[in-house]
Amino acid sequence: MSLKLYNTLTRKKEKFESLHDKEVGIYTCGPTVYNYAHIGNMRAYIFADILVRYLKYSGYTVKHVMNITDVGHLTSDSDTGEDKVEKEAKLERKTAWEVAKKYEKAFFEDEKALNIKRPDTVVKATDLIQDQIGFIKKLEEKGFTYKLDDGIYFDTSKLDDYGKLARLDVEGLRAGERVVIKGKKHKTDFALWKFSPKDKKRDMEWDSPWGKGFPGWHIECSAIGLKYLGEQFDIHTGGIDHIPVHHTNEIAQGEALTGKIPAKIWMHSEFLRIGDSKMAKSEGNIVRVTDLGVEPLAYRMLVLQSHYRDPLNFTDKSVRAANTALKNLRNDILELKKFDKAAADIYQFQDAMNDDLNTAKALASIYSLIKEAKKNRQNTTQDILDLDKRVLGLDLEREESIPENVQELAEDREKARKEKNWAESDRIRDEIGKLGFMVEDTEEGSRITKK
Repeated sequence: MSLKLYNTLTRKKEKFESLHDKEVGIYTCGPTVYNYAHIGNMRAYIFADILVRYLKYSGYTVKHVMNITDVGHLTSDSDTGEDKVEKEAKLERKTAWEVAKKYEKAFFEDEKALNIKRPDTVVKATDLIQDQIGFIKKLEEKGFTYKLDDGIYFDTSKLDDYGKLARLDVEGLRAGERVVIKGKKHKTDFALWKFSPKDKKRDMEWDSPWGKGFPGWHIECSAIGLKYLGEQFDIHTGGIDHIPVHHTNEIAQGEALTGKIPAKIWMHSEFLRIGDSKMAKSEGNIVRVTDLGVEPLAYRMLVLQSHYRDPLNFTDKSVRAANTALKNLRNDILELKKFDKAAADIYQFQDAMNDDLNTAKALASIYSLIKEAKKNRQNTTQDILDLDKRVLGLDLEREESIPENVQELAEDREKARKEKNWAESDRIRDEIGKLGFMVEDTEEGSRITKK
């Protein structure tokens, strides 16, 4: 079965064929570093990580590029409000540069904890200001821009099919759905360059042919993608919240400049939900990786238990269950290592991943492999661990460290069991439980794991 991926642009699964033989270019929309990322944000990066891992597993050479939005993302997607980084800088009484550096560092610490591999190329928006200015100048030369009192804007009416990614009814957009800035020609027009306020100096501002200011949010991704991946690349990833505005505007800019849609395939992960709401800073319901109360890879496990295009509801119960499932998988690996080595049939795993990265079915195939191996007393861990290291990233070979006093208690309990002293056996089990460990009795003997 060949790899099929769901393309938001066409609304269907498509057989994946790279633009260049066995070479894949991927762009991922990175974080806006004005605050800590939450686990809802991180779901999109786990998805992108799985995509990159599986493409490499499938024999492709992958060039993965991601931006860091450290300037230009305003508090409203409609080009109004303050720059998010500058606003946070005022609250923390730091410079915008210090705030961006602080939260970028925290983001990559969270990625590391979740076993997300760092992209090959990471570019800050502030690293490529001149490239963005150059991009805007070329759009200006082609007649796609106009000037207002607060900045340079892109005229979306110049494109016949603006909004095709989101299937926008541009003519029927409700009043207020996109804020109308004074002088703006159309509701969907967006800022390419914003002018600095005349009465104060910003931390992040640059000279340009149009005046001192800073780039709009959308232009950074277009400029970075063009510089590092070319006029058109294979895959663009992000969360579904990027579809109606950010990615729609990226496509508009790219087509206006080059005549090509920047990416062949656009892939989006669904929201993480808590109750009836999506997890978002604006909702006040965020959970950070450091707040989980279980090891971070338990959250990765929870994410992989669902399809990336399905909504995922987060609860303390669900992440604890995922934590238990992860520990059980690791213990199963340890148990299989007692047997003679054998090969595993991994075709079901590959079929699941080839079907638009269906990680839930891929995990189910791992459980089936383990069940079959236990039944036949075979050590198939070499193949299973290869799938984990190269694709899933759950660290299934990690062995839990059992303290010496817990090991001694386990030995005493085993002795009590052999003597059929069940009361003493139960007492020791409870004592082990109070120390944060649990006992599981198997045909091969007792097994101690952390709770």
